[in-house]
Formats: sequence, structure tokens, C-alpha cells
Amino acid sequence: MRIMGLDYGSKTVGVAVSDALGLTAQGIETIRYEQHKKHELFQRLEALIKQYGVERLVVGLPKNMNGSVGERGRESAAFADQLKKRFGLPVELSDERLTTMAVERMLIDADVSRGKRKKVIDKMAAVLILQNYLDQMRNGVAPQ
Repeated sequence: MRIMGLDYGSKTVGVAVSDALGLTAQGIETIRYEQHKKHELFQRLEALIKQYGVERLVVGLPKNMNGSVGERGRESAAFADQLKKRFGLPVELSDERLTTMAVERMLIDADVSRGKRKKVIDKMAAVLILQNYLDQMRNGVAPQ
């Protein structure tokens, strides 16, 4: 079963997909969109879901460091609800605290230029969100 991981933002959505066995996550793309043209985002996601045969979606849930859910977290949860209604697939939220910072650190350590980092950071964050989810599932830990 293929699973798609999404790093939802107000202007971009990072997309990753698992391999068929659900062991590894690979980055697919970063979708740029405008709020007033959100239908274009959903059209692109629909095309990717069909292309990869996705059966489940995982959306990163940005929590505050104390575990509470703030405005960005509520927006991500609302986005997850929209996905569930639109595509009829199971959608889960997965704690994404510090994923963007971890990706930024990895890219800096790899000496990736600021311009290139900006182009791939959301896609890489989606990879981390999905890989953490897959690892938790494989280890019998309920994703958070």
C-alpha cells in the first residue's frame, strides 16, 4: 500500500510517497499554490494520488513545543479534513515538530546553497514526516 506524506503550508505543499511495501519515503515535488486557487492544489494532488496508487494520506501536524496545537496546526487539521472529503481516503495527522528545522540543518551540513534549500525544503520535510510515520507503523507504535 502506497502512502503519501504532505507538508502543508500557506503557499506550498511538500509531497512524498512511500514505496509499495511502505518501508521508505521518497520526495516527489513541492506544489506551489495561491489560497484563492486552492482547487489547483487539489487537482495536482489528485493526479499524484492516481499516478502513484496512493491509498492513505499523512499530513504533518505542526504542534507547539509543549504539545499544544496552534493556528498552523488547526489549518493543517482543516486541510486534512478537506482531503478526506475530497478523495475519500484515510487521512492521518502526524506530529511534525522540528522537521523543517531538521531538514534545514541536513541541507546546510550538505553545503546546499540557500537558493537550492528553498526549492527542496518542503519536499524534504514531507519525506521526513512520511518516513517517521512509516517507521512508527513498522515498529508497532501508533503515530501521533
